[in-house]
Amino acid sequence: MSEISAGDAVTDAATAVGWRRAGFAGAAIGVIAAGAAAGVAVERLTVGRGMRRRARLALDASGPYGSLRGLPGRATADDGTELYYEIDEVEPDGASGTGPDGESTTATGAGTRRRRLFGRKAPAPVTVVFSHGYCLNQDSWHFQRAALRGLVRTVHWDQRSHGRSERGRAQADGVTVGIDQLGRDLKAVIDAAAPEGRLVLVGHSMGGMTMMALAEQYPQLIRDRVASVAFIGTSSGKLGEVSFGLPIAGVNAVRRVLPGVLRALGSQAELVERGRRATADLFAGLIKRYSFGSRDVDPAVERFAERLIESTPIDVVAEFYPAFTEHDKSHVLPAFRDLPVLILAGDKDLVTPSSHSEAIADQLPEAELVIVPDAGHLVMLEHPETVTDRLADLLVRVGAVPAAANVGGHGSTAQQPDG
Repeated sequence: MSEISAGDAVTDAATAVGWRRAGFAGAAIGVIAAGAAAGVAVERLTVGRGMRRRARLALDASGPYGSLRGLPGRATADDGTELYYEIDEVEPDGASGTGPDGESTTATGAGTRRRRLFGRKAPAPVTVVFSHGYCLNQDSWHFQRAALRGLVRTVHWDQRSHGRSERGRAQADGVTVGIDQLGRDLKAVIDAAAPEGRLVLVGHSMGGMTMMALAEQYPQLIRDRVASVAFIGTSSGKLGEVSFGLPIAGVNAVRRVLPGVLRALGSQAELVERGRRATADLFAGLIKRYSFGSRDVDPAVERFAERLIESTPIDVVAEFYPAFTEHDKSHVLPAFRDLPVLILAGDKDLVTPSSHSEAIADQLPEAELVIVPDAGHLVMLEHPETVTDRLADLLVRVGAVPAAANVGGHGSTAQQPDG
């Protein structure tokens, strides 16, 4: 324990010097962290730092979350950025299914045999395309992916500069990233991974905004191919008015300084990443506060959320942030009016509050609106059975999966009682 404490002291000292160089960054982060600080302080009184570190390592080793993989592919965005995606085909347990070229596929030991159905191409299957949120990646859909495997063709992709996708080439050249660019990225993924057949679009947070940008720029695609859409914890605009659960004075301070702070931090990425590691406990407290609304989330799921967010470099965080204050797609929502639509949010979401989902529902009066009690921003991880159930119902309504299909009970994250 003494060796760990000494090492931590050296790291903390070095980090303190670095933060002084970053100017007002520390003060702004302190404002944002205020809501979580009390809980972290109590934890520090009861659990030693070394023990918490060992617990994180144990959870990383034991948690199965984010381990699902599919057939990999890459799409090329209009600026040359390579976007990584994975396809889960409907071929459970080696059974016959339909390949991406419309041929039937039958497992034959080490290889796969293909044959034409009745001498011609079979109709393309429905494809469900999942778009993830800011500072996450495709693995954030772990529970829904597990539940739908073998029932429907799915595509999971990493947004530019996130996950396994390439860092945005335009951004490397100094071009500001915007939600419209993400809409074009989604179109590139659809063209590569699902060029034919009906589509169901599912988006969480930034992913839902990406879908709105797609609809604005490619309205014909929505009319001709999209069977239904699901907006999970997202917004059509006015994100600059979100309070993040802070008092008015704190909100005003954050709005004034945060853009400049993020630019400063993004220019000192290596320093900030070292600071993140040195302040892992506070960072974990922030993630818990702004990701979840209930108290009984499986610790392994909490740790999984930490890993997802930790994997996003600070310079990527900085370059994406301005896009959200500029985001305004409320005028696009009527493009979805004739489709079955699911709108779902957590009632304790501090990032994209449920009132933003209600505003989307006002524009789409025929949509199903679901507000999940005791749920935060990462509702698909916190209450996955609820999200999967409503999503499965949407898929049944548009004929993407049979009504008798057993989607399964993947995803209870609540801690179970002993015995």
